[in-house]
Amino acid sequence: MLPEAFISILRESYPEETVQRLCAALAEEAPVSVRRNPAKISEEAFLAHFGTDAFGAVPWSASDGLYLKRRPSFTRDPLFHSGAYYVQEAASMAVGGLLETAFPEAGSTSLRVLDLCAAPGGKSTLLLSRLNPESLLVANEVMRQRAGILAENLALWGAPNVVVTNNDPADFGRLESYFDLMLVDAPCSGEGMFRKDESAIGEWSPDAVRLCAARQRRILADSWRSLRPGGALIYSTCTFNHYEDEENTEWICRELGGECLSQRHFLPGFDHGEGFYCALIRKGGEAPRKPLKSARSNAPTGSPAAAAQKLLQPGMVLREKTTREGAHLLKAFPAGLCAEMEALEKWLSVRASGTAVATIKGKDLIPEADLAYSTAFNREAFPEVNLDREAALRFLAHEPLVLSAEPKGYLTLCYKGLPLGFVKNLGARCNSLHPLSRRIRMDIFEE
Repeated sequence: MLPEAFISILRESYPEETVQRLCAALAEEAPVSVRRNPAKISEEAFLAHFGTDAFGAVPWSASDGLYLKRRPSFTRDPLFHSGAYYVQEAASMAVGGLLETAFPEAGSTSLRVLDLCAAPGGKSTLLLSRLNPESLLVANEVMRQRAGILAENLALWGAPNVVVTNNDPADFGRLESYFDLMLVDAPCSGEGMFRKDESAIGEWSPDAVRLCAARQRRILADSWRSLRPGGALIYSTCTFNHYEDEENTEWICRELGGECLSQRHFLPGFDHGEGFYCALIRKGGEAPRKPLKSARSNAPTGSPAAAAQKLLQPGMVLREKTTREGAHLLKAFPAGLCAEMEALEKWLSVRASGTAVATIKGKDLIPEADLAYSTAFNREAFPEVNLDREAALRFLAHEPLVLSAEPKGYLTLCYKGLPLGFVKNLGARCNSLHPLSRRIRMDIFEE
């Protein structure tokens, strides 16, 4: 049952008919939606994969967003593990349209973008699909564990032009006027999640709403300095109330110096999605972004580096990093962004950046699992083996595979033509390079 105080606050913003229709919709089942990765799968292949489960396009994300008639077991879908699509709530896909409203040339120009509260990564992956490959996305999450989840999801998506950070919003104030666009999907009271998560109802209260509204203002004030004059802010929440939504947008414009270009509520019962609010705000003034002082480092040399370069597409450069465990890791960065991405490591707590390519172990070069998902991967580097669904799930669950008919050495395992990861084929058995931390833990064949 919805809290009476929640309904009372709704009545402060909406007509009674809207309130009744919204509350009735919150008792219904939430729609299921997915968004394809255009760098990995075509619209035709995407629709064919879901077959009769496909329900129709998400109107505000028509080329990528798709409703499904039911919620399948995504964990048991190898294509999901290849980064071919992301399971994302439909209303939140509207962020892509706001990016293109703010920067109509986003697909053809180089931008610097901050997703400040990015975990688990739905909006970050969406932005990466709409941005030019020469643009740079900084995806931040303040909670350490959630930052790890964010890094994994972005690795699956495969774009190398991203830096994942684990910082407090105040830390970004040091990067004055660096970003052209800032997305703040602020921690909120979670009203839009009521029908997906029953615990959200129990945790809701008017005090929680006031606390969230104040926290959202602190986050915005602390990070506002990093947005250049003339840049754009996308502010969003998954709430319905005016305290966290319209009043905070008004506060941004009044206190921080912005102009609201558009704002919209997505309401269950009216829109086929969950509760979501988003506003596009232009920062006052006009000035170019301030560049970072570049960090210069030498490219690794020797036979391992030369071998690693052959694993990559043109336009990528290698750098050697020493991990906490003391391993020598080769990473790849887009050539035009490398110095800038490395410079960010001096300003921020970087969890991941670029593409992890390979680890040097003695004279051997061991490919990293994330390389298989990256668009920077040269797929001619290793022989490819296309697996059926059963074999693909066995690989993802870390069950033994025997590929005695295939060449010995490193192989790229694929499903429906998309890489899932690597094995070292010994003939009688395979050594899997799929991380144990990512293995499927559920029964892989019980539907």
